[in-house]
Amino acid sequence: MPVLTRLIPSPVVVDIRPGALDDLASVLSDERISHSGKLAIAVSNGSGARLRDRIAPALPGASWYEVGGGTLDDAIRLAGDIRAGHYDAVVGLGGGKIIDCAKFAAARVGLPLVAVPTNLAHDGLCSPVATLDNDAGRGSYGVPNPIAVVIDLDVIREAPVRFVRAGIGDAVSNINAIADWELSNRVTGEKIDGLAAAMARQAGEAVLRHPGGVGDNDFLQVLAEALVLTGIAMSISGDSRPASGSCHEINHAFDLLFPRRAASHGEQCGLGAAFAMYLRGAHEDAAFMAEVLKRHGLPVLPEEIGFTVDEFVQVVEFAPQTRPGRYTILEHLDLKTHQIKDIYSDYAKAIGS
Repeated sequence: MPVLTRLIPSPVVVDIRPGALDDLASVLSDERISHSGKLAIAVSNGSGARLRDRIAPALPGASWYEVGGGTLDDAIRLAGDIRAGHYDAVVGLGGGKIIDCAKFAAARVGLPLVAVPTNLAHDGLCSPVATLDNDAGRGSYGVPNPIAVVIDLDVIREAPVRFVRAGIGDAVSNINAIADWELSNRVTGEKIDGLAAAMARQAGEAVLRHPGGVGDNDFLQVLAEALVLTGIAMSISGDSRPASGSCHEINHAFDLLFPRRAASHGEQCGLGAAFAMYLRGAHEDAAFMAEVLKRHGLPVLPEEIGFTVDEFVQVVEFAPQTRPGRYTILEHLDLKTHQIKDIYSDYAKAIGS
């Protein structure tokens, strides 16, 4: 009998614990990522820069590059700066924008990327995608997975709590994304990667059903693991399908229609997921999801992030245009304005305020 298997693109190192940052140098050396210590470390002028003094003595061979923002130009400039350095790897130390810039730059110069996030705002920390602002708005660029992910829970606890809340919304939205994938499989015949779906679903369920809160190390551990697993699930499937459905279409619509007023990615995805679950008739699941989101301080109604009901209806109606070719409950129902209003009214009553 032939033995069939496949290689799963995933980090060589996933180190999630309190104090992990202090062991960064030894982890990279022990795992043969960088014996020489020749690293290009990309930091922001915020959280990453504040940690430089703490870890620089353990990385004497590193060169530090301050990244101004999260644009494509920033990432290209970073790639140009590090190209001639003969480094072993690129380290992205900071928030999501810095990680994405470092991902893109590392891919452009052919070096492995070590992701050292300072917050848990979304699942991009281990995904094969770099999301960068460009002249047309915002683009997603395919990149290799990080070769290592180091998450220091002590550092995460020091970040503003809104970043942890955003990560919760993004992780929980996996459940809706998988429901959309399964719907597309039934209606259009779209193939499901069972392993990717299982990983993303269980990551979302672990966060949804954990009794802890944003101040608990046990909960932060589960959230960090969920975000890493979600990134790996996207690598397995070859696209964002395991973590991106109608919830993310709604998020993108907020960003495109109201770019100056949009809330965080995770807040909008969590709200979108709860509403989309209600749309698909999973009313009890939607109510439970909304209850958990509210417990963590996340919005479940558009008014809670500064949008009127009419504006939210506009967002939901526009959302399918943000991902042409992706089939979700929004494309399936093809709702008109008055239908969205009526369903939203029922949703708002069902989940309370």
